[in-house]
Amino acid sequence: MNQVREAVRELLEGIASRAADADTEGAVPERTVTELKAAGVFRMLQPKRFGGMETNPVEFYQVVRELSAACGSTGWITAVLGVHPWQLGLFDERAQQEVWGQDADTLVSSAYAPVGWLEPVGENGYRLSGQWSFSSGCGHASWALLGACVLGQDGRPVDVLSVLVPRTDYTIKRTWDATGLRGTASDDILVGNAFVPEHRCIRNYDQVQLRGPGQRVNSGPLYRMPFASIFTTTVTAPLIGIVTGCYRDYLTVLRDRVRLSYGGDRFVDDPFAHVAVARAASEVDAAVLQQERNIRELYECALGGREIPMELRLRTRRDQVRGTERALEAIDILFKMAGGNSLRRGNPIERAWRDAHAGSVHVANDVERALAMYGRGEFGFTVEDNLI
Repeated sequence: MNQVREAVRELLEGIASRAADADTEGAVPERTVTELKAAGVFRMLQPKRFGGMETNPVEFYQVVRELSAACGSTGWITAVLGVHPWQLGLFDERAQQEVWGQDADTLVSSAYAPVGWLEPVGENGYRLSGQWSFSSGCGHASWALLGACVLGQDGRPVDVLSVLVPRTDYTIKRTWDATGLRGTASDDILVGNAFVPEHRCIRNYDQVQLRGPGQRVNSGPLYRMPFASIFTTTVTAPLIGIVTGCYRDYLTVLRDRVRLSYGGDRFVDDPFAHVAVARAASEVDAAVLQQERNIRELYECALGGREIPMELRLRTRRDQVRGTERALEAIDILFKMAGGNSLRRGNPIERAWRDAHAGSVHVANDVERALAMYGRGEFGFTVEDNLI
């Protein structure tokens, strides 16, 4: 039984009641994050040796979808902040100790685009500088995972790393003022010449190869799964949840509506509305079923100690972007059928429509690129990409 899911369900009514405020104020309330910590959400993918649960990711994504149905911004930051303990489990044990040694509920945000610069300092580490955008939920975190390029002697990039930086080494610049997912407070992170020891770095190439120094102490199947599969699914799960919540609101709001433009007929008597509901529901169901199937198979491979086939990694990526597409198709159907009232600022359907479309522009949702990789693999070509 997914005990965290049961605990979260007790919180959904309150989270939904604060959704409009999160959207207006531009941040998820601290109360919500405190409640989610107490429910254990952020420890689901955390190593057991540091107070985590090492849960099957299928269960984590179920929780994310339910939270997203209540509040898109809350679901999004839960997904993002909740997946970082998984990645941190791949880091050197010393880095994990620094983050969780005093407080197992410590949160980590991220900004993975390799826009920072790392200058080697002997064999001990690097000097890091840069400015990163879109660090969702960073105001709730005490550490940040940042993407950066290692500079060679000629000043050109020679490698790409993800580095772990404490809150004392960076500042947050309030920049987030977006159309959707407004409550995620995805602000900028600024670092100026901070020292990053070697044990707080991990090569992106090693992650693609399913390697990480943390595997020596975190030997469970969870930490043998592909970074790209976990990371990209984390981006799509809240979008599916947002649309699921919109679907429920849609049925509730329109059940008693009369369409004056059509002579006072009830909306629920319109056969075209029936078709729209069927299409939207089918798209959401397909997205969930494919997502859970793929993550479950990946986990079972890792659990059995079997090599994870490239075909499965490519299929997971294919269905992940199609899951985003399906979610958008569903919410567009609902938004259009809801009529002019769906345009009014602040109603749940309007907010869900904005949130879903905002999340869809994430780099992990580059549909054509992901589908092209799948097709290339099907024809027997080698596929090399950090997001497979």
